[in-house]
Amino acid sequence: MSVVTDGRWNSPSYMYSYTTWVTPFQVLRTKNSEFMAAKPSNGAILEELRIGLAEFELVSSPVTTIDANVSRNSVHSVFITDNTHRFFAKIGPKLEVSPALNKVESFRVHRVTGDGRCMFRALVKGMAMNKSLTLSPREERDNADELRMAIKEVLCDSDKERHQYEEALIAITVEESLKRYCQRIARPDFWGGESELLVLSKLCRQPIVVYIPEHEHTRAGYGSGFIPIAEYGADYGKGSKQGKAKKAVRLLYSGSNHYDLLV
Repeated sequence: MSVVTDGRWNSPSYMYSYTTWVTPFQVLRTKNSEFMAAKPSNGAILEELRIGLAEFELVSSPVTTIDANVSRNSVHSVFITDNTHRFFAKIGPKLEVSPALNKVESFRVHRVTGDGRCMFRALVKGMAMNKSLTLSPREERDNADELRMAIKEVLCDSDKERHQYEEALIAITVEESLKRYCQRIARPDFWGGESELLVLSKLCRQPIVVYIPEHEHTRAGYGSGFIPIAEYGADYGKGSKQGKAKKAVRLLYSGSNHYDLLV
């Protein structure tokens, strides 16, 4: 049996999916069960997993209790608590990868300054180019910082807006507390990744596609094309009553934890 939980990537080892697979051999506990460590789960746990209400906590050593005050319907209580490792899980369907995410495509690479802002720089540069605008180096830097601080505003400074980005919150708090995240994102050298793309695609109503170099994907280590691995805000690339379709910004993510722009 496998349990599906939400995760994030910001390094090559996590970049192919933001789904984490937790097996029964990891040390887990639920509010209504004993530890599951290489043991089959009982019917009640399976039912909770099936409907997505199983609440787990990852632990490094056996403990006897779990906080009964954490509400299953309270996103705030789960995300804001410091040092929490609790999450909800359910048995997921068979993962299907779109054929579009397997094809090799050709683009030109626009290099982006690697100063910690590279993801934000690449995104603002791409959005400007889609409008036939050219940014000066200073404008690119300042606009990149504005994007980063816009994320901080909606996730860290506004309880009301925060819950519009639950998917990003889950991805963030799998790895660290939201309090710690909010301290880090205030720094200009903060590295952006999947969580930030989840927020910005919605905040800017912007379709974003992330690619990797073909040579990093093939076993032989060759190829000059690019392979799409993730897509955000795809609906904004379609025309609707809310506005015209937007052209996607295509980001290149390399094994050196760096983003460039593809055009």
